[in-house]
Amino acid sequence: MQSLFHKQKQFLDYFYHHLDIASCESLCDKLLNSSGHCFLTGVGKSGYIAQKIAATLLSTGTRASFLPPLDALHGDLGMVSPGDSVLILSKSGETEELLQLIPFLKNRGVYLCGVTSHAQGRLVKQVDHVVVLPLQEELCPFGLAPTTSTEIQLLFGDVLAVAIMQAKGFTVTDFSSNHPSGQIGKRISVKVKELMLDLQKTPLCSPDLFLEEVLIDFTDKRCGCLIVVDKEKNLQGIFTDGDLRRALQAKGEKVLKQKIGDLMTRAPIRIEAEALAWDAMKLMEGVTTVLPVIGEGKVVGIVKMHDLVQAGL
Repeated sequence: MQSLFHKQKQFLDYFYHHLDIASCESLCDKLLNSSGHCFLTGVGKSGYIAQKIAATLLSTGTRASFLPPLDALHGDLGMVSPGDSVLILSKSGETEELLQLIPFLKNRGVYLCGVTSHAQGRLVKQVDHVVVLPLQEELCPFGLAPTTSTEIQLLFGDVLAVAIMQAKGFTVTDFSSNHPSGQIGKRISVKVKELMLDLQKTPLCSPDLFLEEVLIDFTDKRCGCLIVVDKEKNLQGIFTDGDLRRALQAKGEKVLKQKIGDLMTRAPIRIEAEALAWDAMKLMEGVTTVLPVIGEGKVVGIVKMHDLVQAGL
């Protein structure tokens, strides 16, 4: 397989080195300035890629749909209106089903762009704009199965979608509104305050208390830590299971008579209540399993890695 990966890299390098960026930018500008809908169509493997590109465009702020060519010829052309754009994906530029569709699309006053790897194909002569995707050869040893050709189609589509996304100033909030469910939606919408334990469930203590005085609360609340605060709930430090084990190993039962302020970890990492829960998870990964949560400068709760994982992040 290593030789195949190496060969595919060579083919992709050929694509990058020979791609006409200006033609891609021209298409991007056209779609940015269009108030119409963007349709993508293709047959076979190119059709699958067209569907994926349409889905990516839609999720990143561009109104886009896949237009099945056969269905279009049997009634679905009704979806297409003047001012819309249609991107036609065809490796050869000779796909009959697509060529048959073109006159009817022209009659509807749409902007046609051919995306092909054959600059001399009939498709090129019948559209308003052409993006040629340079193809050295397919990875398939017989040159038959679409492999490299579909990969460069997908690369082109993904870059086009992100370029439009950036040009429109599409934000993470916009992305969140398009992905309200699933892991993506949770990672860009769920905030720490929605998953944290409130103050009533958070094990708090003063730095002046002795360890033996707080052990019951430390155990009962099952957070694996004590959040150390002053009278105004300002964060002073954190005392964890690990701190307890290290203190017992070093000092034995004498540690029970020591103040938490002498045993705690000062200036611990913390997270704002309004921060994304996903950011809290990244902050905790490999470092800790709990974070003090801060709101308006005061401790307002605690968030646990276990709860973040359980939430599906």
